[in-house]
Amino acid sequence: MSLDGRILARAMDRLTDRNNKREARTARLREEVYKRLPRVADIDKELTLSMIEAASAALEGGSDPEEAVRKVAEKNLSLQAERAELMVAAGFPMDCLDDKPLCNTCRDRGYVGSKPCQCLMELYREEQRKELSQLLKLGEENFEAFNLDYYSSVPDPGTGISPRENMELVYETCRLYAGKFGTGSGSLFFTGAPGLGKTFLSACIAREVAEKGYSVVYDTAQSVFSSFEDEKFSKNYELEETRSDIARYMNCDLLILDDLGTEMTTAFTISALYDLVNTRLAAGKQTIINSNLDIDEIRKRYSPAIASRLEGEYQKLSFYGRDIRLIKKEIY
Repeated sequence: MSLDGRILARAMDRLTDRNNKREARTARLREEVYKRLPRVADIDKELTLSMIEAASAALEGGSDPEEAVRKVAEKNLSLQAERAELMVAAGFPMDCLDDKPLCNTCRDRGYVGSKPCQCLMELYREEQRKELSQLLKLGEENFEAFNLDYYSSVPDPGTGISPRENMELVYETCRLYAGKFGTGSGSLFFTGAPGLGKTFLSACIAREVAEKGYSVVYDTAQSVFSSFEDEKFSKNYELEETRSDIARYMNCDLLILDDLGTEMTTAFTISALYDLVNTRLAAGKQTIINSNLDIDEIRKRYSPAIASRLEGEYQKLSFYGRDIRLIKKEIY
């Protein structure tokens, strides 16, 4: 499982901001307590000094270092008891000034060793949902909301299978794919006319896969190829963000490439598409490609090599029927 560096950085920024706010709240409360209870401020200073005394006694040795440490400990207990009594009498919880992390596992550092803590991963998932929501306009896009009633039960003359029967199979395939997503899940090629649910089901898969903590990147073919062009033709000082985008396209666990075939196709975009498809296949990364073109049209518009990769390495799911947007207009 790989994490999107850009999204992880945003999650870490949120964790840092949360920690800073917690520390600021504690600092404000400490100021209020010290103002109302000056003796508590004095006790805290004494406790700090006594810790230094205990450490010095232990290090210096002397005639009886254990006895010196014991006396400091007794003094501390007495000071702590006095402090607690003053705090409670003034209406403050006795531990309200303690440094208590929100996450006891990582103590708000975000990592346990070299691995992200669950608290950081939860922020990561929230940031990834925001990212996908902006790009896919996620709202009701979940498998439970998918409505098969928009697909006709009348058999297609060419296949003998009705659009509804076909979509039942497509739907179950997508649901199984999302439910069992992981290394070796393979890639999907969605083909069919506009308005038949390709983007909707892509969003359903993206939502479920992202919830499991996998990195998911969605973008249109036009935007992806534009990034490749920027990398090739931009000046050096403009390259950092573009290279970051391309790294995300290449390295994310699941890339959803939408609207392939709607962009202006040039020799450069053909080369970029081949590089993207080939690199991700070689790395064992999963991709979903949505297109209004079928494999034969891919072969003619791009190249036989690209069509061969899609035919041989991707599971093809065909979408057919009436445009759902038009059906909704007729109904409503």
